Amino acid sequence: MIKCNVTVCGTISKAVVVRTNNENKAFTAFAVNCMIPARNGIDKTVEISVVKDGEEYNQADYTVGKRVEISGVLTFKKRGDNLYFNLSASSVNLTVASNEDSIKGEMHFRGKTGKNIEEKTDKKGRNFLQFSAFSAEKVNDCFEYLWVRFLGFDRKREEWLQPQTGIEAKGELELSVYNDKLNIACKVSEMSEYVKQPYNPNN
Repeated sequence: MIKCNVTVCGTISKAVVVRTNNENKAFTAFAVNCMIPARNGIDKTVEISVVKDGEEYNQADYTVGKRVEISGVLTFKKRGDNLYFNLSASSVNLTVASNEDSIKGEMHFRGKTGKNIEEKTDKKGRNFLQFSAFSAEKVNDCFEYLWVRFLGFDRKREEWLQPQTGIEAKGELELSVYNDKLNIACKVSEMSEYVKQPYNPNN
């Protein structure tokens, strides 16, 4: 599970449409382009699918090319080599002063660590932890795995933090591009071992 409470600044790339869900409740859908800065190589533009409950009555203001700021919950969907961004919006601001694209917020992650947990020291002599962990999603008869790189500054490695261990973590979301590959990272503010509870149909 990966959920991120974010604020996105970008440009509307697909016109707004109003649809109804299975419960016949209206929702507003559109798409936003947002540029992710490259650490090496060329910046990458991602398209974010946005859904907001209810019908927006100022649909004429949602024109393609208009700058917009959206707050809500961002989730990721991986299908093969493709990564899709889905944003469930709580608020939309169409009077944006900033021309700079950004995706800022906090990640809530639940998954399993990879093979390596590294303890390092930065140039300022600060100790930090570095490791990767994945979240798995079952799709038909297969699983899709989405990896996140974690950085824990001024943190000592706790005994439970071992390879192939369940983890729950929160921290600052960081998106970047390296050699045309999108990287998802998290600066850890809190983390703990995650033990999946057995399924109990009586609960």
